[in-house]
Amino acid sequence: MGNSQKRAIQNYRSRLGKRGLARFEVLGRNADRDLIRSLAKRLSEDTPEAMALRATVSKSVGGQSPKPGGILAALRRSPLVGADLDLSRPREKGRKVDL
Repeated sequence: MGNSQKRAIQNYRSRLGKRGLARFEVLGRNADRDLIRSLAKRLSEDTPEAMALRATVSKSVGGQSPKPGGILAALRRSPLVGADLDLSRPREKGRKVDL
């Protein structure tokens, strides 16, 4: 790539930065290409509809951080609760290894 082309790309990205935008690459399924492009185009706008869309997508994709104790709660919901399983196993010293 020549110097003029590098400079043009740098200027373009600088102008995007002044508008509060950034260029980045995402990976996705080929079938979702148009969907991702239209979503990105909508999110780049500074409109109330874009803000509502941003909030909806953030809520559905990002969700909330997991609460502490989530694994314990899942184990308590397990169908094996109260099954009185004997999970103990005999302890063995192991085998002797000659080094």
